[in-house]
This record gives sequence, structure tokens and C-alpha cells, in this order.
Amino acid sequence: MPFPAQDHGCSGWNAEMAQRIGEFDWSATELGPIEHWPRSLISTVQLMLASPVPLVLLWGKPGYMIYNDAYAVFAGGRHPYLLGRPVEGGWPEVADFNRHVMTTCLAGGTLSYRDKELVLLRDGQPEDVWMDLSYSPVADDSGAPAGVLSIVVETTGRVLTDRWRQRAEAELHETNERLQLALNTGAVLGTWVLDVRTGTVTGDERFARTFSFPLEEAAKGVGRKSATQVIHPDDQAFNDRLTAEAIRTGERFRAEYRIRRPDGEYLWVQANGQCEFNEQGEPTRFPGVLIDIHERKIAEQSLRQLTETLEQRVADSIAARALAEEQLRQAQKMEAIGSLTGGVAHDFNNVLQVINGNLQMLVADANGHPATLRRLSAATEAVKRGAKLAAHLLAFARRQPLSPTVLNPRRLLAGMGEMLHRALGETVKVETVLSDDLWHVQVDRNQLENALLNLAINARDAMQSDGTLTVRAANRLLDAGFCRGIPELSPGEYVVFSVTDTGTGMSPEILQRAFEPFFTTKPDGHGTGLGLSMVFGFVRQSGGHTLIESDVGRGTTVSLFFPRCREPETVETADETAAPVGGGGETILIVEDDADVRLTAVEMLAQLGYKVLTASSGDAALDFIDSDVPIDLLFTDVVMPGQVKSVELAQRAAARSPATPTLFTSGYTRDEIFHHGKLDAGVTLLSKPYRRDDLARKVRSAIEAGAARRSQQVSQQHSGQASATLPGTPGRVLLVEDDTDSREAFSDLLAALGLDCTAVASAEDALPLVSTQRYDILFTDLTLPGMSGAELARAALRQQPDIRVLLVSGYGESAQIGAAIPGARMLGKPLDIAQLRRELGQWIDHAEAAS
Repeated sequence: MPFPAQDHGCSGWNAEMAQRIGEFDWSATELGPIEHWPRSLISTVQLMLASPVPLVLLWGKPGYMIYNDAYAVFAGGRHPYLLGRPVEGGWPEVADFNRHVMTTCLAGGTLSYRDKELVLLRDGQPEDVWMDLSYSPVADDSGAPAGVLSIVVETTGRVLTDRWRQRAEAELHETNERLQLALNTGAVLGTWVLDVRTGTVTGDERFARTFSFPLEEAAKGVGRKSATQVIHPDDQAFNDRLTAEAIRTGERFRAEYRIRRPDGEYLWVQANGQCEFNEQGEPTRFPGVLIDIHERKIAEQSLRQLTETLEQRVADSIAARALAEEQLRQAQKMEAIGSLTGGVAHDFNNVLQVINGNLQMLVADANGHPATLRRLSAATEAVKRGAKLAAHLLAFARRQPLSPTVLNPRRLLAGMGEMLHRALGETVKVETVLSDDLWHVQVDRNQLENALLNLAINARDAMQSDGTLTVRAANRLLDAGFCRGIPELSPGEYVVFSVTDTGTGMSPEILQRAFEPFFTTKPDGHGTGLGLSMVFGFVRQSGGHTLIESDVGRGTTVSLFFPRCREPETVETADETAAPVGGGGETILIVEDDADVRLTAVEMLAQLGYKVLTASSGDAALDFIDSDVPIDLLFTDVVMPGQVKSVELAQRAAARSPATPTLFTSGYTRDEIFHHGKLDAGVTLLSKPYRRDDLARKVRSAIEAGAARRSQQVSQQHSGQASATLPGTPGRVLLVEDDTDSREAFSDLLAALGLDCTAVASAEDALPLVSTQRYDILFTDLTLPGMSGAELARAALRQQPDIRVLLVSGYGESAQIGAAIPGARMLGKPLDIAQLRRELGQWIDHAEAAS
């Protein structure tokens, strides 16, 4: 046997492997019997067996494993199975790694690894191990590499220890950072240490700053009495008692007290600490920390005060609720009365229209007969008084059509001076008090003048035509406290018009009913009781509010609050209304459910030279609209029975080719064409009762405007077709989006893509543009006020079949639109810019090419 331990100087613990190598049947391997091994192999094995370091020899191309006792310990349960095995079969889990080792070293190279991480199977379980590995080639007798000698030192324990240490250092660093952060937040006001034996206190920089000590003095130590002098006198005894108890018992110390700050105010703090004792049980050091608890203590005090006043707050809450309920009942009562009066005015205006229309026609047939004309004139004046009464009812119901403009209050009141003097007489003194730099307001000038005049006349009657009337206008900034008791008012900037008299005043009972229609304290035949109710309705309809303050025997003040308007004053224009003109045989479709009113309108229009078609409902009128019958004007009542309402009827008329204009008429303006106190944009209204001359002017104006739009449409369509053939012409987009921010964002985006964008807020604003201008793309939100985006798309395609339709919805691409719209594309919000570029590719490409 060539490897006995005693023959080769091997230590006793290497004897086992020497014996195993000598007894192994090597003839089953490519190495052959041990007696035939080359001298180089035997020498290397002898060297390896003599080493206390784990060594393994991988001989031959397969890397037959021969190792010493130290490596046998490393191999664990795989020993002695590994002996004589090819290395890839002995360690299959790292076969690729060992294949690389054999290839490199048999080619004459060397490899070295430090803390190489491997996954080895130990006791049948995979385990992460780390090792230092060195591989060197071993030459045979001819000097050519025939094997690999590997030094294997496992470093798993050291690696895991280093990692634990690094983790511990990181955690310590993190803990220090958190501690420093806590100190820097301001919640910690300092740390201190009381030397119990000497009675001196030392502290850090924060402690010095909190107790107003120089830093050097605090670090060196100050007397405890000097430190406690800044404690509130009421808290000093409490702090001393808790300190003495903590020193005596060794229990944790916690005290809350107030300390005086440099500005003289007191700050709530919390002191925490615990006394330390020596081996003999004597108190030595007393360290602690000071924390800012001021906000918590203040909150606790506030809560305690709230709890103590709970009974009062409950009583106040009940009173406020009762007041709110009373205000709600009053508002509901006024709303109910408003709906009733509005309905009465509607029916009354229909009756007046029949009477007025027939009177107008009778005047034409009177042949100048004086007696007949006199009677007709008296009847006409009675109709005017009835119409004025109905107008007051509509004003209270907030249903009168307003034409608001931006007014300068100073200029308005200056223009009313002469009117007030004439209405009030010489015995009433009128004073006007105006603030400097009055803000503008946006209201209907005529209605505001009427309201102020009404208030002035009421004041004159209350003063029995003898006293002082003061008209004021002032800027007011209303805060939440003022508005809390007036739900109709929101905090903000207002202009307040007030009329004050020195009359008899009103009792609380009368004051509560002052705004009700038909309520009056005047004798029978001296007033309708509609003056204040008309003022109330007009101001509310204009977005403002009316307040009355009155004391019996001391007079009354009525104040009108209007929101400030920051726009410039509207320039007044002269009335250039032309004389009424008759028709030229145009066809007018009259839609009116009241048979008498409809008959009167037919007769007046026929007298004016128009052809007339009639329908008693929107459903019946739709048959005419959808037919090929030429119609020059749709003349429809706003309030219509049936499924098809007047606004939808007007939209269908606008979608005809050519478009048919609409003239509305009503004795009671409903929300169909009336929003936020004024008529919708683009709406033309003829209020009932109307005169024959008013009808002639309105009808003529509407027909001529429609003809002008059709002419412009034809011209722009030709122009649009011509421009569409020019290379590089920007695509024209009609953007319809009711949300202002979204509309501006989409408009900027489309402009940035090189498109010519026209942006509007509703389908009703878009339809006239589709009728008169040519567009390449309709880009519309699906959900719009009034007509939906899908309905607009269908109407636009009837006008411009080649238009590209893009619908956008917050419900995504699966939003419902009813019947399919040919060629329309649905895009979801938020919009994907890449998808938008794809949808608009042909126009964007043209725009980029042109640039």
C-alpha cells in the first residue's frame, strides 16, 4: 500500500483517508490499479494527505475525486461516497460550476474564489454555504496538466457573522437617526440629569434653551432651585412632591407642569425620568427628558370647557334648529306661492293674448270709427294693466325673462334722481348716500329701476307723503358669521342698495308677511300687494337677497344685496328697432296648445302676409319638422303638452337642411329656455301678451336672421370645400365640453397638435355652428346639459355627412349611446394622448407637414 500514514509522516487524523484510498478498487476507474499510478499522481496524493487543510484532487478529465481527512469532514454525509467519483456526479447540484473548473484548469489556468456562495445538499436539504476556493492544475509525469488540486475552506460562519454585524450596525444607525429626528421635531425640549447628592442639574443644548440658561452653564451644572424657578408657581409644589417620591421609591417619574418662556407666556411640558441607585441603594443620578405637550393640554382644556357648557350648547343647537326649520317653512311657503302665482300668470297671459290679439285686429277693421276706436283703446289699456299685473306675478315667481347687463350703481342712481322726485312729490326729501369706488353689478337695468322705484313709493306711503327718504349704495364684504342666519346668502363681495324711510314702520307680524303676494296694509283700492313680492322675486332671480329691518314708529329699511361683478360696465346702445314689416309669403309653423291663442296668432300672421301651418303639440309639430314641407320659421309656445318638448322641437328644426330658426313665446318662462335668471344663449322670446306690431318685428327679425345664417352656411361650405383641397390646411375641430377646465385643457391640446379648434359649452351652442360652418372633426363630451353629445353627433352628420365624430365619456369606451352612429368613435376619460393622435392622424400629419 503506497499511502500508509506511518510511512509518509501523516498525522493520525489523516490515517483514515490513507487507508481508504489504499483499499479502494481503482481498477473500475480510468485511473487503473493503484500500483500502476504515475509517480506524479502518487506524490500529489501524499502531499494532500499530509495537509490539515481540506484538499481534494480531481484527476483525469472526469475529475475522479481523491481527498484528505479534512475534506472528508467538509463532505459530511457524502463521505465516503465521493471517493473515486467524477466530480460532476459527486456534486450534481453544482455540476455546471465544476465543469467550468475542470475545463479551465486542464487547459493550464487557475481559479480562485472568495466567499463563493453555493447551494449544497446537506442531510437531504438544500443549504446556502459560502467558501473560499482555489483551483490549480496538477501535471502528470510528462508535465502536461492531468488533474486539478482544490483547496476548500468553508466561510459560512464568518459570512453570516459579518452579515449579522452589518445588520446590527444598520439598525443602530437607523435607531440613532430616529432618535435624532425625534429630537429635531421640537417635541423634545431637552434632556437633563440631576445629581442627587449635590443637587445640581446638567442639561443639553435644548434644555439650556428651554430654561433660558447659557449652554456652558447648563453643561457645567446649575442648582436645582435655579432650574425650577421658571416653573409656574401653582405647579412647583406638585413637581417637588413627585420628584421626592421618585427619589425615595425608585419608581418612574412623570410630571406635567407649566414653564415660563422668555416672552412671559407659559408652556405645558411633561418631564419623564427614573432615579438610579448605587450598590448600597443610595440615590445617585436622576436622568430625564422634557417633552412639549402644550397643544394636547390646550385641546384637553377646550374639550373640558365644551363638556362643561354642553347643556348651553344643546340649548343653542335646538334654538338654531328651530330657526332653520322656521326659515325652511318660510322658504317652502314662498316657493309654493311662487309656483302658484307663476301658473296663474301663465293662464292669465294666455287669456290676455286672445283678447289683445283680437283687439289689434279689430283696430285694423274699425275703419277709423271714433267711438269704436275709443272703446278698443279702453279695452287695450285694460289689457296692459292686466299684463303689468301678470308681470308682477312672474317677477315674484322668479319667472320673468331678464336681460342682465353690467351696471355702474353710481351712474344708475344718478339717472334715477329726476324720476324719484317726480314720483315722490315735493314734500318728501330725498337723500342719496353713495360709497366711493362702488363695485359693478350684473342685473337687469329696467327691473332694478322698477324695484327701487317701488320701494320709494312704498316708503312715501308709509311716511304719508312727508318725511325723508334715504337711498344708499355701498360695497359690503359678508363673512360667514353674517351669512349663517341667512341661508340664501354666501360669504363674499356684494353691492347693497338700501331704501330707508322715516315712516310708521312695521310690526313683527306684518314684517313676516311683507313679501307675500297680494298682502298689503293699504286700504282697499290702494295697491295690489305685489310691490314687495315683485322686488323679492327679481332680486332672488338675479342671484341676490332682500332684507327688511323695521321698528314701529321709527321707519323701515329695505336692503337689496347683489353679488359683485368684476366685468367692465356694459356700454348702452341706442334702440334701433325698425318699424314692423309684413311677410313675403314665408311659411310659419305655429305650435300652441291653447286653441284660442293659436287661432289669434294664425289670424295676425295671415294679416301680415305669411303662410301658416298649425300644430297643437310638439308631437304633432314633429311630423311637419321631419317632412319635406318647407318651413321658414318655427313659432312655438315654451310650455307644451306631449312627449316632444319645445326645446327638443327647436333642436330638430335647427338640424333640418336648411336649418329652420325658432321663435319662442310664453306667458310663463320655464326652465326649458331659462337658466340662472336669464334666457339661454341664442334663444329668441316673445312674451305674452304681445301686440301685433311686436309679433311682426320678432317674426321678421327671426326669419331674416335664419336666411342670413343659411347664406353664410352655403358660402362657408364652398370655402371649406375649397380649403379642404389645399395641402397643409389645419383640420377644423368643433369641441363641445360643458366643464370649463376640461374644455380649456382639450382646446389647448388640440391647438398644440396643430388643429384649428372652436370650443363651445353645449350642443345648443354647437348646432348653429354646424349649420353655418364646415368642420372636419366633431369632438364632443357624451354627457352635456340639454341635448346629449350622441344626439348632437346625429344632427351634425345630417348637416355634414363627412364630419369625423369623436365621442368622449367618463364612463369609458363602453358608454351607452343608443342606436349606433356610423363612423363615430368612443374615447374614454382620462384621454390617452397616443390614442387621440391615432384618431386624428391624417389631420395632425398634414399640420406637421405644413409646419
